[in-house]
Amino acid sequence: MSKRDYYAVLGVERGAAEADIKKAYRRLAMKFHPDRNPDDSTAEAKFKEVKEAYEVLSDKQKRARYDQHGHAAFEQGGMGGGFGGDPSGFGDVFGDVFGDIFGGAGRRGGRSNVYRGADLRYDLSLTLEQAVKGDSIILSFPTMAKCETCDGDGAKPGTSRKTCGTCNGVGQVRAQQGFFSVQQTCPDCRGAGTIVEDPCIDCRGSGQVREEKTLSVKVPAGVDTGDRIRLGGEGEAGQNGGPPGDLYVEIRVKRHDIFERYGANLRCSVPISFAKAVLGGQ
Repeated sequence: MSKRDYYAVLGVERGAAEADIKKAYRRLAMKFHPDRNPDDSTAEAKFKEVKEAYEVLSDKQKRARYDQHGHAAFEQGGMGGGFGGDPSGFGDVFGDVFGDIFGGAGRRGGRSNVYRGADLRYDLSLTLEQAVKGDSIILSFPTMAKCETCDGDGAKPGTSRKTCGTCNGVGQVRAQQGFFSVQQTCPDCRGAGTIVEDPCIDCRGSGQVREEKTLSVKVPAGVDTGDRIRLGGEGEAGQNGGPPGDLYVEIRVKRHDIFERYGANLRCSVPISFAKAVLGGQ
């Protein structure tokens, strides 16, 4: 299958500036990133297509070869000799552009690692009537929410985070162990890439505060034990500007005093007298 034009993939003109190309890439990569589209089987392919286009158009030499020869410049035996480098396809592109979005500190330093908030689970017990007819349920549960005082930054209002001097904002340091060089999480910033010198008094520098969250959940008719309702973005707050996690509501239907459920059917045992069994009755 022939490849799409790289400029068309990113939605930019052929004479677009480097800043416009990078802006387009960040927008599309965030849109199609597999972590943000777990239910979309085509998202990963689109993300790789966008990444490949950016890898070429963000490099002056590769872009010049592409403008002259098109995709043939990077085909086997072509003038580019392929992309080379990191076989995973992320390499410098992922580090430079996504360092402040998805958790990689990148290679330029001075940026915080971004972490998605944790997913939460809520076990919801329903009566048989609620499960059959559906209902709106008010949930209340503890969670870690974004600190409103510092807007999740962790630094006291009026101040800002500082680039970690130990790792220069990368979030990791290299330690020499004999013949091997091992990359480890920075002990000072704990992988964040930045440190808080004057922490927020409400969250003590974490950017998160514990609070009781209340929200309304609409339970559709016909749910049964084992069913799960996903509420996107209702989990714990992310760190360093990361997206929140999701809330998963696990359904459990209580035992009914009279009726038993068999799939979409209800069954009950009714004791009757001998006379009614013989003569019939209400």
